[in-house]
Amino acid sequence: MIAGIPYWRLSSFYFFYFALVGALSPYLSLYLKDIGLTAQAIGAVNGVLMGTKIVAPNLWGWLCDRTGQRLRIIAIGSFVAMMCFGGLFYWQSLIPILLITFLYSFFWNAVLSQFDTVTIQYLHEDSHRYSQVRVWGSIGFIASVVILGWSFDHFSIQYLIPISWTFLLFIWLSTLVVKEPPGRVHNHDHIHWLLLFKKPAVIAFFIAAFLLQFSFGGYYSFFSLHLESYGYTRMSIGLLWALGVFCEVILFLYMHRIMSKINVATILFWSLLLTAVRWLMIAFFADNVVVMIAAQTIHALSFGAAHAGCIELIRRFFHGPNAGQGQALYSAIGFGIGGASGAVTSGFLWDISAQLLFTISSFAVLLAAAVVWYGLRRTHIDSI
Repeated sequence: MIAGIPYWRLSSFYFFYFALVGALSPYLSLYLKDIGLTAQAIGAVNGVLMGTKIVAPNLWGWLCDRTGQRLRIIAIGSFVAMMCFGGLFYWQSLIPILLITFLYSFFWNAVLSQFDTVTIQYLHEDSHRYSQVRVWGSIGFIASVVILGWSFDHFSIQYLIPISWTFLLFIWLSTLVVKEPPGRVHNHDHIHWLLLFKKPAVIAFFIAAFLLQFSFGGYYSFFSLHLESYGYTRMSIGLLWALGVFCEVILFLYMHRIMSKINVATILFWSLLLTAVRWLMIAFFADNVVVMIAAQTIHALSFGAAHAGCIELIRRFFHGPNAGQGQALYSAIGFGIGGASGAVTSGFLWDISAQLLFTISSFAVLLAAAVVWYGLRRTHIDSI
């Protein structure tokens, strides 16, 4: 716990938000395959799911920064997302699924970046302790992915929809118990976010974020199907997903100490480099469970260290009244444009070769590491 902040209230949001991610990331593609959708259709659904992050976070970031009613807007968005998701109880054909996915994800995808802003505002000078709050999201993911993996080996994967809706209900309820953080006096002169966005180091950061999430597009869309094609049970698939996030939890517990000793750009560089290795392991050694276990441990860096580093860089780049817009841009460019283009591309690559899909993902993240090395690691970030 961290003194002076509503630790458990903030943590409950992350727990349920990522419990939903733990339901959808490994099992949505299996559900869509079960109801008869093709690989390209699965890629399209995942593309829409991530693609709404391109517009929604920026719109919501602007609205939250302008009104100052960040938590009220988060609560409204969570409620509307829950109501829209309910349409999946009734339709199982591609066009209605695409429409429903667009509607609910337009609101759901905008919520996390703004809640991150709330958490950072509560932490204030202790922003490096963000990972100690965010760790409960990883715990929620693990609980969800393991329990559902066992369940879907024994019961129909059709239960994915009501379970996911229930998580959306708890996400909405958790937003109602958090109050707006106390106002802070900002010492920084207000600079329009577009001027900050044009700085070379900031551009390099967003390019790297885009490439990283592009590489994750294939992982989120087809990793479970890739493992299933090698004979892994849904329980074992769930355990492998959970292992990656368990390693992420361990890293989150110590991340605030690591970031106080090691340059954040250096952390990001090595995380990207090892992620490239991870995708190659998945591409060519999926039949070897020991290699898959090793590959999943790298998730601690691929997502845990990389995401914590990105959140810290956004905090340094976008000060004061630009905080919400900075988080929105990170979500839109990285998870939105990057994740959506990666998901859609992976739908076509999957039909050619799973090895090709993950090899291209590896190349993308290697390029991201090069961008960080030349664009960020040699820059004094605190001076930006």
